[in-house]
Amino acid sequence: MPPSQYPSMREPICKAEGRLSCSLSLSLSLSLSLSRALTNLQTGGASLSLSLSPSLFVSVFYSRFEVNRRRRLLLLHRHHLLPGQDARAPIPEVGRIRAGNFRAVWDCGCGFMAPRIRWRLAATGFLSCSPSAISFLLSSLLASGIVAVAFFLFVVSSSRRPVLAVDGCGPDSEGSWSIGVYYGSSPFSLSPIELHGSNKSNNSAWPIANPVLTCASPSNAGYPTNFVADPFLYVQDSILYLFFESKSTTMMKGNIGVARSFDEGGTWEFLGIALREDWHLSYPFVFSYQNQIYMMPEGNRKGDLRLYRAVNFPLKWTLEKVLIRKPLIDASLIQYEGYYWLFASDFTRFGIERNAELEVWYSTSPLGPWKQHPRNPIYRADKSLGARNGGRPFIYEGSLYRLGQDCGQTYGRKVRVYKVEKLSKEEFKEVPVELGIEEPKKDRNAWNGIRYHHLDMQQLPSGNWIAVMDGDRVPSGDSTMRFLLGCTFTLLLILLIMFIGFLVGAVNCNFPPNCCMTSSRRNETSWLRNHPYINLRARRYISGMSRYGSSIRERINLKTCSGKLILSFLALVGIAFVCMSVHFLLGGNGAEEAYIFGGQYSQFTMVTMTYEARLWNLKLYVKHYSRCESVREILVVWNKGNPPKVDEFDSAVPVRIRVEEHNSLNNRFKVDPLIKTRAVLELDDDIMMTCNDVEKGFRVWRENPERLVGFYPRLLDGSPPQYRNERYARGKNGYNVILTGAAFMDSEYAFNKYWSEQAREGRTFVDRSFNCEDLMMNFLYANASLGRTVEYVHPAWAIDTSKLSTAAISRNTQVHYNIRTNCLSKFSALYGPLPSKWEFASRPDGWDR
Repeated sequence: MPPSQYPSMREPICKAEGRLSCSLSLSLSLSLSLSRALTNLQTGGASLSLSLSPSLFVSVFYSRFEVNRRRRLLLLHRHHLLPGQDARAPIPEVGRIRAGNFRAVWDCGCGFMAPRIRWRLAATGFLSCSPSAISFLLSSLLASGIVAVAFFLFVVSSSRRPVLAVDGCGPDSEGSWSIGVYYGSSPFSLSPIELHGSNKSNNSAWPIANPVLTCASPSNAGYPTNFVADPFLYVQDSILYLFFESKSTTMMKGNIGVARSFDEGGTWEFLGIALREDWHLSYPFVFSYQNQIYMMPEGNRKGDLRLYRAVNFPLKWTLEKVLIRKPLIDASLIQYEGYYWLFASDFTRFGIERNAELEVWYSTSPLGPWKQHPRNPIYRADKSLGARNGGRPFIYEGSLYRLGQDCGQTYGRKVRVYKVEKLSKEEFKEVPVELGIEEPKKDRNAWNGIRYHHLDMQQLPSGNWIAVMDGDRVPSGDSTMRFLLGCTFTLLLILLIMFIGFLVGAVNCNFPPNCCMTSSRRNETSWLRNHPYINLRARRYISGMSRYGSSIRERINLKTCSGKLILSFLALVGIAFVCMSVHFLLGGNGAEEAYIFGGQYSQFTMVTMTYEARLWNLKLYVKHYSRCESVREILVVWNKGNPPKVDEFDSAVPVRIRVEEHNSLNNRFKVDPLIKTRAVLELDDDIMMTCNDVEKGFRVWRENPERLVGFYPRLLDGSPPQYRNERYARGKNGYNVILTGAAFMDSEYAFNKYWSEQAREGRTFVDRSFNCEDLMMNFLYANASLGRTVEYVHPAWAIDTSKLSTAAISRNTQVHYNIRTNCLSKFSALYGPLPSKWEFASRPDGWDR
């Protein structure tokens, strides 16, 4: 048969398939057939003529194609039967077999089509991209975006910290380590620096609080760092040098940084990077030997343990020698009973659990040679035992103690102390003892709330002990885990949207059982056919999805109450998925951290005044605010009734109850010598706000400790002055009063001012009115200064829990406002007028918007 007749033989097929698909299929099949026929002629012998081979081949190919085509049409006809249609009826035209679905399914099953064309058309058989489907998906994504933005603005942003202007301090899978200082009369009676009254006036750090060294110190000095860890002290006369791992943000490896202190660790000056190599460095064990200063950092990725000597202490070092040619981790040494003992870990040993191995080496000199202990490895299987070193060994009262890391729950969960009872060339035995450092109770809101894995203790010339500890507020791998969880919830949201679209009929899904399982060429088999088990499972799953999908859609009638209830539940699940995605991807590490100012952290005391009828408010108040990082103590001024016991409160900080003899609002500002901080936050027990807002207010107060810094502004103007709410101040774009029911102040200045002889008549008027003590404090501040005396901080949200009870002091708003207007007239006559207004949104950071 001449080639000119080929199209006529294929014309019925063209009508069934459509011109485009037919022309592509015909050209591909003919080209493949002719090429294979010519190949057979060249290899099969000269007895077969060239003119007969193409005709015979095309005839055979057409016959096989017709059989396959009819079989497929019959199967598809039965698969797409209309309701009530007889399966024995003649095969209809393509356009009558569920138009819109047949074309994609037929093209998907064509064995001779090119793979690229087959897969592209098969995808349209799975998801019907009709205008209704596109509009549904777009509207669903728009609704999800609105929910995400709302959740971010009202929930996530309330605890999200502002982006730092300097490089460094970014999220790191290893953590966000920082360093704190502890003091004590012995290594087993250590307490944090904030309990020892160290102060720094130029940044209002009264007292200085841990951490004393963070990633901000090297980052601000031009060395971008994600965290600082593994601190080691070197005491030189009255100067303290601190060596530590500095995780570089550019190379993502550790360098050895160094800082200096002249006030026994209260403040630190970052000097620079002391040691940098091409590989990761950490654990800078610094010691002196024969009038030389040495450093033995961990560099296990180099495969050995190296010793460096100071050429120009503390910033210039040179390699002295390689001590041990093994990748030892966290090596520490100490001289004890005539020998130098080295404790380290080698995780390359066969059968060793990571962070669970300990080795002991000994020598007559720290320069070597070193010999292994015959009982190595001492530990090898339980990483919670503290096998990995956690700092410098020390000797106290003649006994040797070793510090180890408990890595049971996460890497570096906490430091353990072991007393070495036997140590010789043949024996080693140690027993755990109590460290004596109080465990943090503020969880992620504490700088070391989740883990602390390194401690170095040194005895000062005064005889007291000083220690440096690193701590982290997140577990190991936290940033990676948050990213993976955020992506997982995003994927679940997309799948849920597709499922809801399938239920409401906006998205049409079909799973043809024979889709894309045939070969792309006549004499070739597909990958699935070469793997019959996978082929069978895939067919079974696809058929089940088609069957169960149709069954679910038929059973759920969205017009009924149960159908609407199911749809509402799925919508709520979708909202939950959106919120969880935003929380994990944009919410940060979940900690409401304190704000550093002048390179230092500090603390404040919370003061609240209450009475018996508001006890439930007080318990909720204490539980919430005691977890804020900068809160040192909560002082409860008990004005009336029987006071509760301290152990009734769930508190992370000490709670002190001061019982008053007389029920007076003046008791709020009574001078209390037991308050250990200069800053106090006067906060009513019925106000609930985030710890992040409280920390913002404290940060603003530290900038201007001579001011009242609070969260409720008022503009009191007019002649005579009239008391109005915050809406009036917003309308006038200004304020001149901060209500002290939620305000920071200097306890020494404010309380002494309030109880001075000058304020006696005002206090008497407050007792008579049982109101206005907060307004009187504003008048006293304004009368004593010519400058600005108040500053406002906008809280993300604040809840007045008094609305939920009948124990509010002022429930009749109009009567309350009238009383306060009378107070304004009285105080104006006693102390003079209030200053003019200060505008909102005057801070560069926007905290007073």
